[in-house]
Amino acid sequence: MGRHQNRRGFTMVEVLVALLIMALMLTSITRMLTTVRTTRDHIHNTQETMLAGPAIVDLIERDLMGLSILDRPHHQLISIRNRVELGLDADRIDFVTTTDGKEWEVFDQRAVRADMNEVGYVARPNPEYDEFLELFRREDLGIDEDPFEGGRYTFLHDRVLGIEIEAYDEEGIDAEPIEDWGNQEGDEETSGLPIWIKISVTLELAPRLLREQLVRTNPGDRVVTYTRIVRFPETMRIAQENTPRVAIPAPSEAAGGANDPVQGGLPGGAAGGGRGGLGGLDGPLPGEGDARSGGQGSGRKDE
Repeated sequence: MGRHQNRRGFTMVEVLVALLIMALMLTSITRMLTTVRTTRDHIHNTQETMLAGPAIVDLIERDLMGLSILDRPHHQLISIRNRVELGLDADRIDFVTTTDGKEWEVFDQRAVRADMNEVGYVARPNPEYDEFLELFRREDLGIDEDPFEGGRYTFLHDRVLGIEIEAYDEEGIDAEPIEDWGNQEGDEETSGLPIWIKISVTLELAPRLLREQLVRTNPGDRVVTYTRIVRFPETMRIAQENTPRVAIPAPSEAAGGANDPVQGGLPGGAAGGGRGGLGGLDGPLPGEGDARSGGQGSGRKDE
């Protein structure tokens, strides 16, 4: 007669304990993944705050600190235009700078760039999101008779909520900002160089989608304004009143002899030595095409 063997499985208590352990493990893993995701998003937003905005205002300041005043009429030293797009400040600024060109041009199978260029910053409505502006940097190789037009546009940022540029012609806490400056021949009050310029660029940080789905945040917390003040040295403002100019002799005088002295003093700046738009965009951007590559596109905007 065979011996009866007891056969037994898992009890209900053992099954419940196993499920509890698995649930605790899955909960811990989920929390860890959530923390990693949140940290990644925080790093992304921190980089956006510390890199994008400061890089833009640093670029504008560097170009302004290289502003050239030699051999230029007063109304063509710097142009600031007060503009509004989509109800947002979209000011535009143009000038001539001694900053080396960022774009290379090909002439006679050689890549060249100028050490004096026409530069500007312009914004236009974002074609994909109508609540934002797009910011571009304009650069025209060399200098021509119209330093505030032409050139190529390089894309800078597409989540701009405003760019405000104000000029000041006096010191003190009661100084009144001037929203339009330069580019008006005969207007002595707003020609030449202002004492200082205030630049404010407002950006909305581009948040990570997953984080924004998990946590509801105030949209205002993602809006950051970067402000930079550029003050022109007094020596530069004095120099513009006594800018040396080269006197070009008439053809009959030039043919008289090569030893005749050239009047007018030192040849400052680069008087009309550059090429114009090079097929680029002129004036306010028409809003067609794409200039993100920095090439000869159809435009991007600024006030």
